[in-house]
Amino acid sequence: MSICQRCQQEFTCAVADKSEQPCWCMVVPAMDLSLLPDANIKADATCLCPRCLPVWKSELINAKSKV
Repeated sequence: MSICQRCQQEFTCAVADKSEQPCWCMVVPAMDLSLLPDANIKADATCLCPRCLPVWKSELINAKSKV
């Protein structure tokens, strides 16, 4: 099990859990990396849960559109 770095809830991440199954996040549409601050992903970035990942992506898109 993984812990969401945003809401601290436990969730299943097939990649982190080294499952033979594809992870739920693999079906989430890819995100334009230019939306990330400084177009970088922190090296210690970890998974977000199925509820938080879409919210986080939406916040980045909205923040970028206001610039």
